[in-house]
Amino acid sequence: MQIVGMWGFFLIIAIINGGMREMIIEKHTGELTAHIISTLLLSVLIFIVTAIFIHYKNITDSKVLLIIGLAWVVMTISFEFLFFHYIGGKSWSQLLADYNFMKGRIFLLVLITTLLSPIVTGTLFNKQ
Repeated sequence: MQIVGMWGFFLIIAIINGGMREMIIEKHTGELTAHIISTLLLSVLIFIVTAIFIHYKNITDSKVLLIIGLAWVVMTISFEFLFFHYIGGKSWSQLLADYNFMKGRIFLLVLITTLLSPIVTGTLFNKQ
């Protein structure tokens, strides 16, 4: 259950990050650069929060760490597509656009970070 709570915390961080992107960063940099800065910032924050969570909970089992990362990715993708399509009114093509690396859209980095940060931080803490 704490895994879901942590994902909820990531959601709050992501909402704040998105608000900062739209209200502050985008005004100074333009939309694509703001997307890149926001994505990098969110990825770093997810990694840091994950490291604190994994260290605090002292989770070192590789299978458990992988399951945590997978669960967080499934929750993230589900929220992204279901909420923003059915509640936010975005089309499927609009939602998929953030995953188009060829157009500078790097949101996939958030999913990769979310997936791998538990196993990376758990492995690092296990070696200490």
